Formats: sequence, structure tokens, C-alpha cells
Amino acid sequence: MPPLSRLMRTAALILLSIGCAHAQPLPPAVNTDPARARVTLPEPANPALPSLILIGDSTVRNGHDDGQHKGAAGQWGWGNPIAAWFDPAKVNVVNRAVGGLSSRTYLTSGHWARTLAFVKRGDIVVMQFGHNDAGPVNDTSRARGTIRGVGDETEAIDNLLTHKHEVVHSYGWYLRQYVADIRAKGATPVICSPIPHKQWDAQGHAKRDRDTYAGWAAAVARAEHVGFIDLNEDIARRYDALGRDAVMRLFPQTTPDEHTHTNWAGAVLNAQVVVDGLKALHDPRIAAWLKPQAPVDPQPPVREDDRPVVDARTVHEETARDASLPTLFLVGDSTVKSGGLRGMIGWGERIAPFFDPRKINVVNAAIGGRSSRTYFTEGRWDRVRDQLKPGDVVLIQFGHNDGGRIGDPAMKNRASAPGIGPETVEDTRPDGSKEQVHTFGWYMARYVRDAKAKGATVVLLAPVPHRDRWQEDRDFVTFADWDRQVAAANGAAYIDLTLLVADGYKRLGADRVNTLFADARTHTNAQGAEFNAERVVAGLQALPGNPLGPYFADKAAGQ
Repeated sequence: MPPLSRLMRTAALILLSIGCAHAQPLPPAVNTDPARARVTLPEPANPALPSLILIGDSTVRNGHDDGQHKGAAGQWGWGNPIAAWFDPAKVNVVNRAVGGLSSRTYLTSGHWARTLAFVKRGDIVVMQFGHNDAGPVNDTSRARGTIRGVGDETEAIDNLLTHKHEVVHSYGWYLRQYVADIRAKGATPVICSPIPHKQWDAQGHAKRDRDTYAGWAAAVARAEHVGFIDLNEDIARRYDALGRDAVMRLFPQTTPDEHTHTNWAGAVLNAQVVVDGLKALHDPRIAAWLKPQAPVDPQPPVREDDRPVVDARTVHEETARDASLPTLFLVGDSTVKSGGLRGMIGWGERIAPFFDPRKINVVNAAIGGRSSRTYFTEGRWDRVRDQLKPGDVVLIQFGHNDGGRIGDPAMKNRASAPGIGPETVEDTRPDGSKEQVHTFGWYMARYVRDAKAKGATVVLLAPVPHRDRWQEDRDFVTFADWDRQVAAANGAAYIDLTLLVADGYKRLGADRVNTLFADARTHTNAQGAEFNAERVVAGLQALPGNPLGPYFADKAAGQ
């Protein structure tokens, strides 16, 4: 079968699977401030092996490289699927591209310096820039533009975004800088022209950019005598062969005006073109690194940590064992109760042994995938509230599912509005009905007031930290502060569980902490759940007056 026929058949299979996916609008682009872009980028998996390193923008690595939790229907850069063509036992494929950056800001934001540190003799570095280079040279939002062309002209600016003096160069100058730096490391640079947009010319052909960035990338490659892959032309030819209707399905289906970022099928097509271009360079290293057979249908990676909304029908709702005793109610999300799904255990499932069952009941009313908003709107809080009586205690921890943009289906109608005020934001439910969404603080304050009205004591807990956010940065800064403010204003107790757990992790060290998780970054396994439960108990014991002191078991006394 000719290569183009195989490609069209592969694309058709992928498109069919995408067409069956539930259509969803996409969130806005990430890293809108390139000078302050903070992303976690992969490193070479095996430093002893050579590496194929990719640098560029969101068309190479989109956002967090997870398809916005939408699987194949989301936005993907070609740098993810291209790894399927290479043998990981022979080469590292390291996608260090960052969405929102230009040839200029990838360098000035420090990402190039951090990437160059991994480049070594024998590596190949593939670069593709241009989509973001046409923006303003100086403004307060992105300040990422480069001077058009490949010349040596410059423009001195006082950068309105970084507040630093900067000399801005041409697009070609920045490409030459990358080439020089790569060669200085003994590695091999390869320049790609930017992938084409989903646009057509007057003759109905896919629009090329020969007179701008595609042409300029080619000119630099010729002048510097480096390998060149004309993605702009080669992909445009594939688009012409496939036809407009097929090309439309290579882009997210629910955003017709999206003309730059492909879905998974489009990313696979683009990756295949890159691989063909690499082969055409006739570099023996490429031939040695490729798998004997190309993948027929690369699949998007299954995200380990997608915070699923647990089907309530599968969750047993606990009740107090002895109605004559006070009850400790736990309210929260999957970090409090995961139920053992894929080895995930929440701290609420390991806290009961710290309490004397002869003195107090422990009822874990948490459920995975809920936010402060959806726990309220689903009526779950009403059921907890109706069970409360004087002397009971309620621990409430939300935040993991409250972030994100209201109206973005990736948030699954669970994002709360930011802050603690009375303002609301209208959201549309899947059935078309409208919902007035309150702030995170509004929901938490409602829980506090309702519980106190029943004579119960309330403790608000900041969320447990992520696996990748405890070593340097403070995780959940805003949610922890909102919890603290709500507790102070409404007469509840407050535990900064984020810091309590993070401090404990620091004492354990990264190697030990990594063994406490069941997925990529959020959900603990049994050992991690017990560790976090111990931190919760320590936080409770440190509360003024130690309100749960009379109910702790001997195990807690030793904490």
C-alpha cells in the first residue's frame, strides 16, 4: 500500500474514533505570560542513552500534554505521538516544547537554558517555532514577538511584561542562536518550518506560509547547513490529498474557529510527517533509533490522574454505628475517600483507628470527584446536615476539584467561583439548565453555618498537596487562604493540612514520598493515606482546646 494510502487509512480510523467522542469546547491556551511560564517538562529517561530533544510551542507540546482531559478529542502537539515511532531502549524522546512561547521567549524565559543543560554530544535537537513570533514585540500580556525575517536588525525595548531592558532580534537570529548552542554541545540541530494552519487559499488548497516563517526557517537552515524539515509544505500537501472535510476533523470538533491546534488524529498525522522528514535526512542515528515497524495507530496516553467523578451508585453511604455517641463526619473528595479504586486510598479511610469506637463514631461521607460546589448541589451536604446533632464534629476538605474555568466542560460542572464573596457566575448544565455558581468560600461558609446551627463543631482543612508540589512551591495557596478566612469569619476551626503534609514529606524525602502515591500526582495508596491521616490527627490535636481530645484512641496518643 502506498505511504499516502496508509496515512489516509490511519487518519480515517483515528477520525472515526474521535467522531464518536463527546464534543466539548476547549479551555483557553495555557502559559499566556511566557516570561513567567511555569511548567514541569520531561527529562531524559535514561541519561546513558542519546536523546531526540524537541523544542517549540504548543503545536509541539500543548499545555500539560494531556489533551485537556478529553482524550483524543482534546488539543495535542505532535511531540507526544512521535515517541511511538522510536525505540525507548535506544533513544530518549524528550519533548521540551512549551505552549505560548516564541523563538524569542523560549530563550528569554529560561526554558532554553534549562533544556540545553540536558543536551549532550550525539543528541539531535529538533526545533519548530513561528506560530507565536508574529505577536507584538512589546506589550503587557505576552511580549513575545520577534522582528520579521532573518536579518541582524534589532529593537531595544523596556519590556512592559518583564520590566527589563531587552534587545529583540529577528526570528532568524533566534533560530541561529539555537543552532550555535546545540552545535557547541556536540549535538545536531534540525529546523522545522511551523505546521500549517487550518486555512485555504483562493484555489481551495491548504494555505502555505512560504513568504513568512516557513520561508525564513528554510533560509536559516540553508545558511547554517543544518537539516531542515518543511512541515509547512509537507503537511499542507497531506491536507490537500485528504480534502477539506477530512482536515476539519483533524482539529477539535467543538471549536470551529480553532485553526492552529490539532486533536490527537492531527497530531499523529503531523508526527508521521516529522518522522518522514527525519528519515529523509539520512542520518544513521535516526535509522538506528526507529522501531523496526512504525506504529499503525498510536493511541493517546491514558492519564493516570484524571480525577474522575465517581458514580454515586457504587458508593456505600456510611451511617453512625451507635446513635447515642457523638459522630465525627468526614466531608470531601477522593483524597478523603477513594475506595481502593486502582489502589487509591483517601486519608479518611485510614483515620478511624486513631479514635476510640466506644466513645465516637467515624462516618466517612466523602466521595470522589466532588467539589465544594457539587457536594452541595447534589444534595450530599443536606444528608450530612440532617444527621448532625449537638456534640458532633465535621471535618471538611475541598479544593482539588474546585479550580478551573466555569463553563469549561473539562471541569465537569464542578468548578466553583474563586474567592469567598457573595458573587455568582452562571453556568450551563449538560441538560441545558442554568446554575448560579457561588464562590468556594460561599459553599464552605454555608457548610459551617449549617453545621453550627445543629450544634456541631466544624474544622476546615486545606487540601492535601500534590505529589509534585510539596518540595519548593506552596500548593493550594488560594484555597488554603480562603479556608482560613472562612473559618475565622464563621467560628470554625482551621487546619493547614497542605503544609502539615508537605512538612512531613520533607522529612521523609522525595524517594520515600514517591512510594506513597497510587497515581501520577494526587491520590495516595494505603501507606500514603495512613501517613496523611496521621497528619490530620496531629492537626486536630494542635487545635485550641483539643476538641477531639477525649475521643482519641491509644494509637493517637502516641502521635
